[in-house]
Amino acid sequence: MAEQRLFFEDVKEGDTAPELSHQLTRTDLVMYAGASGDFNPMHHDEVKAKEAGLPSVFGHGMFTAGLLATAITGYVGVGTLKSYKVRFTKQTWPGETLTTKITVAAKRKDGDDHLLDLHCEVVNESGEAKIAGEATAALPTRA
Repeated sequence: MAEQRLFFEDVKEGDTAPELSHQLTRTDLVMYAGASGDFNPMHHDEVKAKEAGLPSVFGHGMFTAGLLATAITGYVGVGTLKSYKVRFTKQTWPGETLTTKITVAAKRKDGDDHLLDLHCEVVNESGEAKIAGEATAALPTRA
């Protein structure tokens, strides 16, 4: 099946992308540690996390950034992303449901590029932002 394409003419400021939700599990933390090589004990060792004054282990920030990047590219299309910047605002905890929020902040032309500036974040079920960021994508036109 062919990838659905988003065209510049079909988007307006204020549009929102489909949300992507994922409940963070301890298995996610272990799998991400293995894939990334980030074996900081705060992400997998309950005893060490509590000794450090934390209530539990917490998620890798880059796991959450990857969840957001997946939602962005699912919306604008693979190969269209020009920039992607995030700021980690709060820790993620096993059991939280993380949901992406992506809004078209601006449409603009830059030379031959037709650009979308996106405001992006990942929030938990209480609406607390865990990551906030921005992205820019160059979309194709129908012309």
